[in-house]
Amino acid sequence: MNTQRTRVRGLTLYGLAGSLLILLCSFGVGWLTIDSPLNRWLPVIALRTEAAGVVVSTVGLTLGCWMLFHAWLRLYLQLRTSQEWTPGALKVVTRAALLWSAPQLLAAPIFSRDVFAYLNQGRLVLMGEDPYQVGVSQLENWFQLGTDVTWAENETPYGPVFLWIAAGIMQLSGAHHDLAVLLFRVVCAAGVVMLMIWVPKLASHCGTEPAYAQWLTVANPLLIISFVSSAHNDALMMGCALAGIWAALQGRGVLAAVLVALSIGIKPITLLLLPFVGLLWAAHRGDLPLTWRRRVVYWAGTAGVSGALLLIVGVIQGYGFGWVGVMSGTGDGHVLWAPVGLLHGLISVVLMPFGLDGDWSLELLRTVGRLVSVIVVLVLILRGDDRRILHRMMWAFTAVVVLSPVIQPWYLLWLLPLFAVTGIRPGKPLALVVAVSAFFLAYGAADQLFVYQFIDLQAEMIVVSAVVSVLCLTALAVLDKPVRSIVWEPEEPRRKQERRAR
Repeated sequence: MNTQRTRVRGLTLYGLAGSLLILLCSFGVGWLTIDSPLNRWLPVIALRTEAAGVVVSTVGLTLGCWMLFHAWLRLYLQLRTSQEWTPGALKVVTRAALLWSAPQLLAAPIFSRDVFAYLNQGRLVLMGEDPYQVGVSQLENWFQLGTDVTWAENETPYGPVFLWIAAGIMQLSGAHHDLAVLLFRVVCAAGVVMLMIWVPKLASHCGTEPAYAQWLTVANPLLIISFVSSAHNDALMMGCALAGIWAALQGRGVLAAVLVALSIGIKPITLLLLPFVGLLWAAHRGDLPLTWRRRVVYWAGTAGVSGALLLIVGVIQGYGFGWVGVMSGTGDGHVLWAPVGLLHGLISVVLMPFGLDGDWSLELLRTVGRLVSVIVVLVLILRGDDRRILHRMMWAFTAVVVLSPVIQPWYLLWLLPLFAVTGIRPGKPLALVVAVSAFFLAYGAADQLFVYQFIDLQAEMIVVSAVVSVLCLTALAVLDKPVRSIVWEPEEPRRKQERRAR
């Protein structure tokens, strides 16, 4: 037991070292506002304005991600032995997640710069503008604050509650934009803490090992970097959603409706969870199967409470239900790893030799994807086993995400907590989670590097980061057989033995 404690402590410190390396190197290739005082610090100047500093920062940032990833996988192997999790594993995993996340509170934003869009949307609210009608280009110096040009004319995709939070942070921080980024990150970290609280509770309710669910979600390096380092408001959205789901399971339906309304008020996508929360509330007494009268009554109660709260917020703000328009679109772009984007790419490649344009297929596939996702969601709301409402919710959410032409890495983190609490068995499902997490770690580390134009190394640093990722993954696969077994030998020994016996 003492040996295991020593190994666990060593793995936790190993992951912490990776997180600290990410923190240090983020100041070289992470995102800062032009007027940030950090830009005038001599160590930061050396890292950001000299080629050697940029190379060191890129290599160190990428290497830190893989150190954290390796520690995460090794922690799983250490705590789960002989098909069982060791006593006290939940406490160990939670402590590791907290320690690995803590340095990222101070990091320069990496993997994404959406947090700078939050700054300008908060400024829009303070100026009395409607972010659902105008883009951040209405503001002076919006580009100097680090906001991507794609936000210039686009309306905000966030809910009214988050706009209040953004305005409050900008009011509190004044012209100190680094302080504003820190406050946004604290808000997102609060969402991660909510996940830490309710993921184990929901897992226990579903009969899943709480430590395993905690390890899959809050200790996952992809979640730590996407929700803490990148300061994505999706963390608070999912934290409120899981809290609402737990409240509904306990029969506290009004509280559940309020919590899910807050989640919708951060990002409207969780609106599709509301009917399932109503079903969970209706089923909390165990009177199954549910009658249609009972379903309708609880749906009406859930929708009434949530709708009234959102209406009050909208009226006070003066935006009404402007956020509803956000739900009508999934964006203008596409990514090749999304099924819709991949199919569009294949059609374009097939038509190219014939001199035909395949651009038309994206809009058609986007429309078909939306229609299919709506049908899937409606079927799962209206039909299915009332003892598996959480599973139905999970698959409905999955359909909406997977059938979108744009799947950002953090979109998958909307799904991961739900899959984790309902059960991702060791084997091929776990191997898929590990592989997807590794892919998006490699992609994020290379895709969102800040490099000054005068250094002219942007393309080279993408290649450097990708090479480091390939080398690290190769080293893990070749040198660490236990870690390799998670992906390359994904069947549990017991299942193999049973198959041989047959």
